Amino acid sequence: MSINVTMKLAPELDPGFLPAALWNREYRKLVAAAGDRAVRLAVCLERANGTVSRFDTAILPEEESNDTLNLRYVERIVKFLLWARGGWKVTIGGSAKIAAGLARLYSADGERAFDHKVMGRTIYDRDFTVESCAYDAAPAGKEISVKLGGHFDGCRIGFDLGGSDRKCAAVKDGETVHSEEVVWDPYFQKDINYHRAGIIDSLKRAAAKLPRIDAIGGSAAGVYVDNQPRIASLFRGIPEAEFATRVRPIFLEIAKEFPGVPFIVLNDGEVTALAGAVSLGENGLLGLAMGTSEAVGYVRPDGSLTDHLNELAFAPVDYRTGADAPRDEWSGDLGVGASYLSQQAVGRIAGKAGFDFPAGTPLPEQLKLVQKAMAEHDPRAATVYRTIGSYLGYALAHYADFYELKHLLLLGRVSSGEGGSIILDTAREVLKQEFPELAIGFHIPDEQFKRHGQAVIAATLPELAK
Repeated sequence: MSINVTMKLAPELDPGFLPAALWNREYRKLVAAAGDRAVRLAVCLERANGTVSRFDTAILPEEESNDTLNLRYVERIVKFLLWARGGWKVTIGGSAKIAAGLARLYSADGERAFDHKVMGRTIYDRDFTVESCAYDAAPAGKEISVKLGGHFDGCRIGFDLGGSDRKCAAVKDGETVHSEEVVWDPYFQKDINYHRAGIIDSLKRAAAKLPRIDAIGGSAAGVYVDNQPRIASLFRGIPEAEFATRVRPIFLEIAKEFPGVPFIVLNDGEVTALAGAVSLGENGLLGLAMGTSEAVGYVRPDGSLTDHLNELAFAPVDYRTGADAPRDEWSGDLGVGASYLSQQAVGRIAGKAGFDFPAGTPLPEQLKLVQKAMAEHDPRAATVYRTIGSYLGYALAHYADFYELKHLLLLGRVSSGEGGSIILDTAREVLKQEFPELAIGFHIPDEQFKRHGQAVIAATLPELAK
């Protein structure tokens, strides 16, 4: 048995794209047609402190003719959930056969060895495992959420650590009294003291502008658990053998420079989403930055954040398996978000539009050349942006299976300028034609968002004791 999918708005430069949202929709139609013979399934992911995410679904009857489709459906959902929510233990309730197939794939020498390693020891300090149980015995969901951000009272410092500069702001009762950017080059520094000294220098320069320090909040790319970086490109130059002892404790050590002061560091995607929620006055918001990679953050409808990873750069949106499917160079997987919603997408499809860049042209430069062409009304550039807009529309429909999406805040270099408008218009049309049941408001950063800035919003993360 196979699944056939027809797109109403296929990406012009990538007609082989196989949207996860459409593939899953067709699979679920087959499951519905199976009636009582369909098998209920629970996918449960356990994280730190016993928190559990649970996703309930159903698969085709467990007959040999259905095995390949069933495993493909569940494996892609597990992969998405691992990077959207996180987990060191996957429990499959309802199918020992599916659990066994996943255990083979997500093993130290399986196809998903990268995920096995990163979700296990790298992020959660546990051995990654896949277990099986009866559907009725599957763990219940046990989520935690916290209200962070939007606290403007008191004297606060916020920082935002990027790959080329670090931003820092001092905020007193909601008024920004100091803001600066300092150029730095953290990526390939082999000595953690470079990072530590730079961050402390920025914090102390901001502290000098305040009568006291009540709270400190930070924003940085990567995965953070309890203020500790587990994967972070800022520290890629530090030898892996030293990561646990030198990189993980860096913010805990910096916090000791400010004893008694609440100190919180979050993934930059989460802070971006918070900034959008504050600026728009809306929640249920996904912040999606199309930059070097795809960065995502999410604010729940009640305005809270969870302990979910939201690292959708590694989450699949394209289900094709052929040679034309882009392979992520880090994880080795096919069809993941970063290949479609970042500069990587521009570099991958611009040649198909007729652009001929000199060999070795870096991706940021390729994007600038496409943007320049767009400013000159070059139809080739418009085709690139329409293709990315189609990717975005189908990806959002897939994301809506896992997030309660009311608003999208789109930002990042790829979405800037006239090309960004084309991306949004095309994505809207995809949702209108293919998924009319979805009502998602589209937003781009406004002046209020820019005034708040990432560092200022980071400063509002900790709540002061009453």
